Amino acid sequence: MLVKFKSKAAADVVMYEEHAKLILDLLGKDTKQGIITAEQAGRAIAAIETEIERLNRLAAEEAKQNGIEQDDAYDDLEQTGQAPVVKFSTRAYPLLEMLRAADKNKQPVVWGV
Repeated sequence: MLVKFKSKAAADVVMYEEHAKLILDLLGKDTKQGIITAEQAGRAIAAIETEIERLNRLAAEEAKQNGIEQDDAYDDLEQTGQAPVVKFSTRAYPLLEMLRAADKNKQPVVWGV
């Protein structure tokens, strides 16, 4: 299932529901239908950025414990034939940019409508 985010401030953003759920759960929102008002956009941006920083710190600590550089981890995956993992920050980026535009232009972000 897909979730389509809409705002007058930016182009539509489409995500698989399972990926959108990670972000929307962080914001306390339902995946089926919802709104992030212009007033809520700043807090939503801060929450997503905080989660990105937290996950990046965890990944760096894990890589350090395993004695590998983060960039080397991707090389190891290529050698074993495994697909690299798409990071939360990469998945969240389009919605984060939409939220920044919505915040700047005082517009809501809606989905499921």
